Amino acid sequence: MTTSTTQLTFDLGGDLTVHRLGYGAMQLTGPGVWGEPADRAGALAVVKAALEQGVDFIDTADSYGPQVSEQIIAEAAFPYPDGLVIATKAGLTRTGPGEWPPVGRPAYLKQQVELSLRNLKVDRIDLIQLHRIDSEVPLADQLGAFAELKEQGKVRHIGVSEVSVEELRAAQAITEIVSVQNLYNLTNRQSQDVLEYAEAQGIAFIPWFPIATGDLAKPDSPVAAVAQELDATPSQVALAWLLQKSPVILPIPGTKSVEHLTENLGAARLTLSADDMAKLDALA
Repeated sequence: MTTSTTQLTFDLGGDLTVHRLGYGAMQLTGPGVWGEPADRAGALAVVKAALEQGVDFIDTADSYGPQVSEQIIAEAAFPYPDGLVIATKAGLTRTGPGEWPPVGRPAYLKQQVELSLRNLKVDRIDLIQLHRIDSEVPLADQLGAFAELKEQGKVRHIGVSEVSVEELRAAQAITEIVSVQNLYNLTNRQSQDVLEYAEAQGIAFIPWFPIATGDLAKPDSPVAAVAQELDATPSQVALAWLLQKSPVILPIPGTKSVEHLTENLGAARLTLSADDMAKLDALA
């Protein structure tokens, strides 16, 4: 495996330096991102292993469980090591497994941030993200709730999730936006324009579903041939492609397995040649 020369850190919000390959904590919960995991000890072990292997950026949400993911992170990692950045989200509520109705009422959003502060055992959320825009509530009211909490010192930075370029611009007109989290991976680039806009603005782009929950990691996946040439795994190639695609991309692969976590983090040590990148770019 060739050693990576890609810039592997990013200054989130200009003041929080994190390694660009983080950990997404959605899978710490039960099926349908609902309830407790079948193996809570295993979930705790994954979070601890992530920190031991150098992860300093963890992404979660109040709705994962709900609350379960945040509580597991706190149980596994508190008191937190210096430099650990935990991002969470509010704006989706839960009515059952796999159900995610958006709720953007300011009072609800503020309540959920207060709950996240308690669950994560922190005085300030490093990065709060609007999980989805609620079409029933003015965007200015939704982001305004976060801005008020920022003024109170309970929120450090604000981000948005699953937005268009137009919605991102509208959000920036309301308050400072330091990150955008959209679906994006090697075979789904529907947010390419948002990525390009984020890069031009110096905004972190956090791709969720970065390896399509294993689809790209299968032996017969589109990246398998490139992976074989590089003595790497398909998931490592998919993540390395993201890291080299843009310096503002912060992939957050999630897993319940320490073995898969270690494999994913190995992507940071992988360098794709211009020819490799061209082959992979052609897959979309």
